Amino acid sequence: MAMLVWGVLAAMAVIMFIGWITQRAAGNGGWTDVFWTYGTGVTCAAAALIPLGEQAGAGWRRMMVAAMMALWALRLGTYVALRVARSREDVRYTDLREEWGGTFQRNMVVLLVSQAPLTALIGVAVLFAARQPDPAFRLWDALGLLVFVVAILGETLSDRQMQAFKADSANHGKVCDKGLWSWSRHPNYFFEALIWIAYPLIGVDPGQPWSLAALIAPVMMFAIVRYGTGIPPLEKAMRKSKGEAYRRYQAEVSPLFLRPRQSAAD
Repeated sequence: MAMLVWGVLAAMAVIMFIGWITQRAAGNGGWTDVFWTYGTGVTCAAAALIPLGEQAGAGWRRMMVAAMMALWALRLGTYVALRVARSREDVRYTDLREEWGGTFQRNMVVLLVSQAPLTALIGVAVLFAARQPDPAFRLWDALGLLVFVVAILGETLSDRQMQAFKADSANHGKVCDKGLWSWSRHPNYFFEALIWIAYPLIGVDPGQPWSLAALIAPVMMFAIVRYGTGIPPLEKAMRKSKGEAYRRYQAEVSPLFLRPRQSAAD
C-alpha cells in the first residue's frame, strides 16, 4: 500500500505543478482548486482500483470506493471550474496577490506543490476503504455510502442555494442567509468535511490497527476548512466587502456545523 501512496504523491506533485503553470498563464489562482480536485479524484480512484496481492480486498469494494472518489471530483471539480471560468479570481487569491506582491508566483508554486502530500494522506483513507479485507457487504459499508450520499447532496444543495441567491439582482450586496446558509455560514464546507468520514467508516478494521490511519483524512479536512485555507480567509474577505451585515451574520449563525440560527443577543 505504501507504494501506491508514494505514487499518488508523485503524480499529484506533477499535476499541481501543471496547475501552477495554468493559473499563471490565465492570471487566475482559482485554477489551483480545479487541478487539486480533479487530480485528487483521478489519482485516488486509480490507486483504489489497482490490485495489490493479498491486500487487494474485494473487487466490488475497490470499484465502489473508486466510483465515490470519481463522483466527488466530477461534481466539485466541474462546479469550481465553471465558477473560475465565468467569474473573477476568488477573493482568497486576490488577497494573496495583494499580500505577497512580487513574490506571488514564487509562493504559489510552493503552495500548490505542497498540496500533493495532502492528497497522499487522503489517499491513505481511500486505500484502506478500498482494501477492507471482508468480502461481504457490511453495515459499515452501508453507513459509509449513506454518509457519502448525504454529504454530496448537501454540498450540491448548498452550492445551488448560493448560486440562486447571487443570480437574483435584488440580493446584490447582501449576505446569503437563506436555506442551509441560515444554519451554517459555510454549509458547503461542512458537507465537504463530512464526505471524508465515509472512507474511515468503510476502511477501519479492528483487526488492522494501522487502518486507524484512515481517520487522518476527515480530521485533516476539518482542520483545513475550519482553521486553514477555507473559512478564515473567506470570512476576512466577506467582512471587508459586506461590513456590519456580515458581522451580524457571524454573531447569529454557526461557522461550520449545522444548527438553528440564534439571535445576536443569545
